[in-house]
Amino acid sequence: MGHFTLFKSSKNGDYYFNLKANNHEIILQSEGYKAKAGAENGIESVKLNAESDANFERLIAKNGQHYFNLKSGNGQIIGTSEMYTTKASVEIGIASVKSNAPEADVLEE
Repeated sequence: MGHFTLFKSSKNGDYYFNLKANNHEIILQSEGYKAKAGAENGIESVKLNAESDANFERLIAKNGQHYFNLKSGNGQIIGTSEMYTTKASVEIGIASVKSNAPEADVLEE
């Protein structure tokens, strides 16, 4: 089972979280939050919204690489994937978020 890591950046003091798969690879990253509670709410939002395919936005970067955003019900981005070379890899990443996020534990670093 995957897990979330919650941490405070030493560079800017913001809080971030990552969702990691069983192999400890990051499959979803958050934006920065000023307060720890904001990051914790973001994690809960990922858990809630990861089950619906409609919440995943599939995109192509300017360099041609593929990635996805997970959005909340109000359309706000709550997490972004790594870059992938193929559309098929994006779908594997999305499937990993769907299967890992809902029951993932939160570990603080």
